[in-house]
Amino acid sequence: MTREPSNSDDPFDAIFSSSAPDSDRSTSSPEQSTPPSSRREAREQAERAAAASTRSSRRAASSQESAYPRREKGRYRGLIASIVTLVVLAGIAGGGLYVWNTFEPQIRNVLGWKEPIDFEGPGSGEVLVSIASGDTGQDIARTLKSRGVTKTVDAFYEILLTRKPEPVFHPGVYSLKKEMSAKAALNALLDPANKIERTVLIREGMRGADILADLAESTEIPVADFEAAVADPTVFGITPTAPSIEGWLFPALYTFDPDLNAQQIIQVLVDRTIAALDAAAVPVEDRERILTIASIVEREARVEEDFFKVSRVIQNRLAVDMKLEMDSTAQYGNKTEAGSVWSTKEALESATPWNTYQRTGLPVGPIASPGDTAIAAAMAPAEGSWLFFVTVNLDTGETVFTNTVQEHEAAVQQLKAWCADNPDKGC
Repeated sequence: MTREPSNSDDPFDAIFSSSAPDSDRSTSSPEQSTPPSSRREAREQAERAAAASTRSSRRAASSQESAYPRREKGRYRGLIASIVTLVVLAGIAGGGLYVWNTFEPQIRNVLGWKEPIDFEGPGSGEVLVSIASGDTGQDIARTLKSRGVTKTVDAFYEILLTRKPEPVFHPGVYSLKKEMSAKAALNALLDPANKIERTVLIREGMRGADILADLAESTEIPVADFEAAVADPTVFGITPTAPSIEGWLFPALYTFDPDLNAQQIIQVLVDRTIAALDAAAVPVEDRERILTIASIVEREARVEEDFFKVSRVIQNRLAVDMKLEMDSTAQYGNKTEAGSVWSTKEALESATPWNTYQRTGLPVGPIASPGDTAIAAAMAPAEGSWLFFVTVNLDTGETVFTNTVQEHEAAVQQLKAWCADNPDKGC
């Protein structure tokens, strides 16, 4: 049965007037599989179809829109993970480096990775090493280390202790090599062929008697010849008021021609001193006085900057007629070695013209050979009001400068405490 066409504009009329075959209907959705029985039912089916189409479109759009962001989120997560990993690894590496730099010796000891204390083999190149009169095994070991001959002080000193009898070292200058084994260095020092003939090192602060002994040792000229040569200092152009040659034998490294005699060698050292005084603009008439002050500075100061402060203390005390009370002068006048920072009662009470504990003003003359820095300090002391000083650490040379007796005594107690902890280091 067919319905008659309707003249209505209602879109649902088209549904009723549709003559689609049954086969087409069978492929439609279940909601449309049953023909509508009324306009109302047709309208409801159309609304459901539209809603389903909208949901399908939204799902398709959502799928297309979310595909790219999901990929981007994955990339961001991967990048963040990589950064975090790098930060963690950097922290571990940094921490490990800090631990290694701070505790390397302990770590090496625990793991048995001890750093070698000695070089291997005979070394290479050339380096000059000086041995002065009175140098101990430890002194020589330190010199070798500082000159780059041996790797450590202990490397040489330990092998030295195994030698019986104890080796005898002769003052002079030796030609060695860089980075030698301790055994090779010891053998080289004991080989006369490595000693540079007629070369001698005069160190700052050495006394005249020791200098003459070193000159005799290095030149093979009898020490008696040197002692006779300096008996009259004026023959070398020294101030007539100078009591001796002391202070006028300039500290330096010398190599003498084989044909020079004792007097000519002494003249070389004196001329070098005069050149240093002229370079420091010391008036001729003031040479002996400046050398005397400089020699005390040389023996008392430990580090370069303190040279000028010690000189100021000397000047301040002289200005108020206060006794200098320098241990170096008491020890020199008593002919005692400065093996200890403390002077003996005998030295302090000795009535010699050098003992500034017993006399006011400068000693009668120099007490050692000063170098350029000490001469400069004597000419231009630092600014300050200090009247006292004491070295409180003999290893580092730390010195305390003070203005009052109470402050000075407190600093002396510091030295006593240090000596109690280090009894074998010059105390």
